[in-house]
Amino acid sequence: MHITRYLLNATQKTSTGIFGLAVHPNPRHHLIETYNNTLNALTKLPSNALYRHATESLTKHRLSIVESTENVQEIENKIDAGIIEEVILQAEDELKLVAKMEEWKP
Repeated sequence: MHITRYLLNATQKTSTGIFGLAVHPNPRHHLIETYNNTLNALTKLPSNALYRHATESLTKHRLSIVESTENVQEIENKIDAGIIEEVILQAEDELKLVAKMEEWKP
């Protein structure tokens, strides 16, 4: 039992290497949830809005990668936007921006 725990800990990332950015305990699940929330929020924007189309396209593409890929390192390589914790920050920022875009819509 102790050997298994030791081996498991050896394969888990302990640091992102970026000051102030902690390792996320379940990044894949969090990304799927955030991308789905973003897609739901985008439906509140006008259907002809360029921002909505561009963001939906990018979000759907990244969501399909995350849903179809179990390995976090493979997700990082396919998305090619930094480590998974950075991708999470990007996704969370996009979700916040969608709310602002809704607030600012004419």
